Amino acid sequence: MRYIRPSSIEDAVGLLAEASGKAAVLAGGSDLLVRMKGGFIEPELIIDIKAIDALRHITESEVGFVIGAAVPCAVLGENAALRRAWPGVVESANLIGSKQVQGRCTIVGNLCNASPAADSVPALVAAGAKALIRGPVGSRTIAVELVPVGPGKTSLAPGEIIEAILLDKRQPRSGDAYQRFTPRTEMDIAVVSAAVNLTLDDQGVVQSARVALGAVAPTVLLVEEAAEILTGSRLDDETLDRLAAACSGACRPIDDKRGTVEFRRKVAGVLAKRVALAAYQRAGQK
Repeated sequence: MRYIRPSSIEDAVGLLAEASGKAAVLAGGSDLLVRMKGGFIEPELIIDIKAIDALRHITESEVGFVIGAAVPCAVLGENAALRRAWPGVVESANLIGSKQVQGRCTIVGNLCNASPAADSVPALVAAGAKALIRGPVGSRTIAVELVPVGPGKTSLAPGEIIEAILLDKRQPRSGDAYQRFTPRTEMDIAVVSAAVNLTLDDQGVVQSARVALGAVAPTVLLVEEAAEILTGSRLDDETLDRLAAACSGACRPIDDKRGTVEFRRKVAGVLAKRVALAAYQRAGQK
């Protein structure tokens, strides 16, 4: 096995493209090293991107935020502007692992691990985040929800690497939120999770919304029916009940030792109501 720490994104892409065997990108290592130790993956080449300075920063501009692929989740929580604009995204990232893990793990690594239970992905999907991808033939940008295609599988082509996550500038009177259900409060993965992002008009009516669910299908679900239910409402009890029913109905979960199909469907509806109310309250405060 070879371990290489390139100093530029171009070098990283070149190494990936030229690799003759299995290659893996190490952003934080909190997923990769566990999978290697468990014997699930044996890469011949590990490319550590933590030394690429261009990937280690959060940049705010007139159009939004650029979060480099090597930015640790702990740094997201320390960025006041990002916390104000996208609190749901930040709170989801800050649920990954322990305090020690937070100093290494990244939302890009969480995304590329392609786990249906990834914490940051539902919040990113609800936020309408995009992935900036660099590869041998140039760059492209796609919606975050198009990156995972199944458990442990992504749509990235050979030699491609996610350079950054892009978040749009926040519209006035907007809010987002993320919650999950786990048997333990820390160091656990979601049995079910939900994220909501919405924007209000001056009268407190929802103008637009996005609703995402995690751990209830092979990939994170963007529930368009749920968003349509929220749009045009003030989140009255009837709307929230319809939201819960839509989210429960959209689920395609499995039975396992962490939860049954029926339990996951029920909890998806409960969490959707809670995060919708949290996002609505945050939007009303802006």
